[in-house]
Amino acid sequence: MSHEQTLPSTGTVTGSGTAQGLSKRTLGVPALVFMIIAASAPLTVVAGGIPSNFAVTGNVGVPLSFIVLGVALALFAVGYAAMSAHIRNAGAFYAYIAQGLGRATGVGAAWVALISYNAMQIGIYGLFGFASSSFLNAKLGLSVPWWASALVGFVIVGWLGINKVDLSAKIIGVLVGLEFVAVIIFDIVAFTVSPEGVSGAGLAPSNLFTAGVGAALAFSMAAFMGFESAAIYSEEAKDPARSIARATYIAVGIISLFYAFSGWAMTIGTGPSQIIAESQKLGPNLPFVFLSSHGAVIVSDIAQVLFITSLLAALIAFHNAVARYVFSLGRESVLPRSFARVNARHAPVAGSLTQSVLALVMLAVFAFAGNGSALGEMYPVLTFFTWLTNTAAFGLVLLLVLISLAVIGYFRKHGAGYSLWTRVIAPALSAVTLGTVFVLIVVNFNVLIGSDGNSALSWILPALVVVPGVLGLVWGLRVKKDRPDIYRGIGFGGAPDTSA
Repeated sequence: MSHEQTLPSTGTVTGSGTAQGLSKRTLGVPALVFMIIAASAPLTVVAGGIPSNFAVTGNVGVPLSFIVLGVALALFAVGYAAMSAHIRNAGAFYAYIAQGLGRATGVGAAWVALISYNAMQIGIYGLFGFASSSFLNAKLGLSVPWWASALVGFVIVGWLGINKVDLSAKIIGVLVGLEFVAVIIFDIVAFTVSPEGVSGAGLAPSNLFTAGVGAALAFSMAAFMGFESAAIYSEEAKDPARSIARATYIAVGIISLFYAFSGWAMTIGTGPSQIIAESQKLGPNLPFVFLSSHGAVIVSDIAQVLFITSLLAALIAFHNAVARYVFSLGRESVLPRSFARVNARHAPVAGSLTQSVLALVMLAVFAFAGNGSALGEMYPVLTFFTWLTNTAAFGLVLLLVLISLAVIGYFRKHGAGYSLWTRVIAPALSAVTLGTVFVLIVVNFNVLIGSDGNSALSWILPALVVVPGVLGLVWGLRVKKDRPDIYRGIGFGGAPDTSA
């Protein structure tokens, strides 16, 4: 029996002839929350995202932006969580949009999701390689190139990707816990130092809602990427009808409040009048320099190590997300069925290996292109990381808008027992608020990728997301015409629709 052959419903058949699928009832709410937060990468956001936001936008109100976006995403979570009780599919966004806006639209969304999640995961290798090599070179007097460190991370991520998902969840849980400890220590030291006293400047609406608010919100939105990923593990959750919703709400609350508080602590520790200048001067090194100056060098060193492991946790989380998207699309024949292959550990091995191969190719391309670059050691950060992760944020926010509309479409048919707030009002408000954020990302995309003016790159990178989405829509319509049997199953591969 071939590796590609599939059974009805959720199973795939391996070479041994044993029916296999993803692990069932493996992940509880805590594991799901850790997987979500790992994708968000707390220490990466605090050390890299927040100082970069201050530096580029010149907006002192950056901490408040996390509260604003948290409210918008809480509105999104209302309908998203309600749908999660009915749709259990590793394709998540793809399945939700297919059942809410139509199967062809779902295929287009699947291609956008594949590009976006891959871009996010692969782009992080640029920052991971830079941070790892910089630390090793500074502490041990070595000269390790960024791509060599990235390859070490690549091997670890690839190995975990073909093992049981609970192994990744356990490792991620430890890493995320340590990240929180490191950030909390920074926050405590910041409030202890407070050179200009404890000021509410970072949380003042008058400081956020200025000329730079659009770019600030666009930057901060990237900190939430991955918050929606609980639904990707719906087939592996212990209680998918409840745990997906709970994990999503908990993660949104923790992420928005924790980042707002830590961003505020950064303004307090540095001083509201100095935070912009210090961020422009030090960039991602700001928290570590601060800890070295006001704490102990060993504390700063430990924080830098945890910054590196934070990136590793994010790489693992996004790799798992991509592997399950590929699995879901293969299972439903949107991709060749061989992509639905799992191994004896119930890991989506074909999807995992596919993602690993793509990551390795991109690593090689950027390593070769950066040889002798005028950007020096910052090359992988300013190109590989910045270009790909902001392209991913563009695609993922677009998908959030489509999901909001899909909720309305889905509950037009399956709305029994749900309030008007859940069926229409909350998802409509979500579509408007997240649509506004999407427009801000489009308008400020050249700022996000560090490009001067309206460069060709600011159009090419978004096109890498939009064009596949359009082609996916066309492909879905073709499947509808030529293969109606396959078309009927699109978006329903994880389980039958239980809402009727």
